[in-house]
Amino acid sequence: MKERSPLLPIRHPKRDFFVCDIFDAAPKSDIASMEHPLFTLSTKPDMISRRYEMNGSWIELTPSRMGLATVFDRDILIYCISQCMAVLNSGRQIHRTMRLSAHDVLKATNRDTSDKGYIGLKAALVRLRSTEIQTNITTGGIEQWEIFGFIDAAKIIRKSHKGRVLAVEITLSDWIFNAIDAKCGEILTISPQYFQLRKPLERRLYEIARKGCGTKNSMLRYKLKKLHLKTGSQSTLKEFRRMVKIIVDMNKENNHIPDYTFNLDGDLFVIYPRSEFSEMFINF
Repeated sequence: MKERSPLLPIRHPKRDFFVCDIFDAAPKSDIASMEHPLFTLSTKPDMISRRYEMNGSWIELTPSRMGLATVFDRDILIYCISQCMAVLNSGRQIHRTMRLSAHDVLKATNRDTSDKGYIGLKAALVRLRSTEIQTNITTGGIEQWEIFGFIDAAKIIRKSHKGRVLAVEITLSDWIFNAIDAKCGEILTISPQYFQLRKPLERRLYEIARKGCGTKNSMLRYKLKKLHLKTGSQSTLKEFRRMVKIIVDMNKENNHIPDYTFNLDGDLFVIYPRSEFSEMFINF
């Protein structure tokens, strides 16, 4: 039997990332959602409320009837942030509400463009809208208690009742929009290969590496107990260690996680930027 690739297939090989009337918009994410475990790693509906506290910051997540927003749902926010940053870099004004080609959103995030893909897009928007977040985490230099969803509203535009989806209209929450509008220091470029990572925990480990280690030629170390907290994993610490070890070993063999090498040294998880990881990923 042929061993399954650690990466999802590239579903749209002949396409430019994030082409949506704006060209060369590299994928970007806000620092707050890379630093803190805002999205569930579960691939099944996660109905468990949770609270995290770290270094004076706290966050509470409450699921909707469809569960918490997932790591894969976050791809939609990455697309929106990337489009906004491209607009800012072109000297134009950004707005919280944006209308996007639904087809482009699916292609750019390496999703299926069949009916299944559009159904999944709608479900992701519901979870992003209805996951309730309470936090004191600062974005845009403003610290305040807030309660919100990742997006305030979403609309899917169809050609007819049974016609194909033409566009999606998304209104970002003030919390997300503040991070984009602040720009400096609150948005990071990520690798397009992020969208090929198959496992939710791999995506979360990449986010932690990109936020904490960046492109510096130095290593970053976490004790497994702290890493367990930062990922938001709901597994036991013993099971978490087993999953991390599998990812570390697989990455050593395949180099499938972009930009970084991982190592597990006893109780320490160690991150190294790869030598070929260039400054191209830190440009806004």
